[in-house]
Amino acid sequence: MILIKLGGSIVTNKQRPLTPNLSAVNKIASQLRRIREPLVVVHGGGSFGHYWSVKYDMHTKPAKYDKRGVSVVKNSMVELNKIILNSFLKYKINPYCLPPTDFMRGSKSDPKKVKEISKIARAGLVPVSYGDVLWHGKNKFYILSGDRIMSILAKILRPRLVIFVLNVDGVYSNMKTKKLLREIKGQKLSVSEGKMDVTGGMHRKISEATAISKMGIKVFFVNGNMPKRIVDAIKEKKFEGTVFK
Repeated sequence: MILIKLGGSIVTNKQRPLTPNLSAVNKIASQLRRIREPLVVVHGGGSFGHYWSVKYDMHTKPAKYDKRGVSVVKNSMVELNKIILNSFLKYKINPYCLPPTDFMRGSKSDPKKVKEISKIARAGLVPVSYGDVLWHGKNKFYILSGDRIMSILAKILRPRLVIFVLNVDGVYSNMKTKKLLREIKGQKLSVSEGKMDVTGGMHRKISEATAISKMGIKVFFVNGNMPKRIVDAIKEKKFEGTVFK
């Protein structure tokens, strides 16, 4: 099984609120249809969920957030998810919408429900989940990031490979020179961030990728603007990107 995260930075235009990057989504879908292994896909919020999360000051920490904010964030993620599902259908991938509430109880996963995802994928459908705002209990809500979902699923499903699809080539050792780190084996990294991403951006991705790699699963960071790299990573051909071992 292959577990793939489509970052919000590639499926949306993060500089323009509520703007999907349809061209990138369609090109990625056209490549994913070439994969002959069971797939599970997770996508981020980009300029949909993140935009509203910032507006309503909502974070990954459970709290009594504004109820209208909860509704607006959740609705925007459903809207973005529908755009991605429609693209997959267009390219003859059989997506299976999988809201995180299907396998999360409060802030913890339900292992039995997560294991069902594997059965769905092996039946020929492609489960598609996404970062979202979730009920925590005691009148509190929290943001569950797509990156965190990747670790939750990887721990239980034990995929052969995990791939994070970004809008950059991978992890850079120096942002100015764009020097790419082709392999990471636990070294500490310094990463600069934009202000918009309430779920941790590249920091969170590197943290979750490192945790997944420590499970003995190889993790790739690839540029979704060159979606053939996703297929190359799966076939373990030479490609431009970062691998966590």
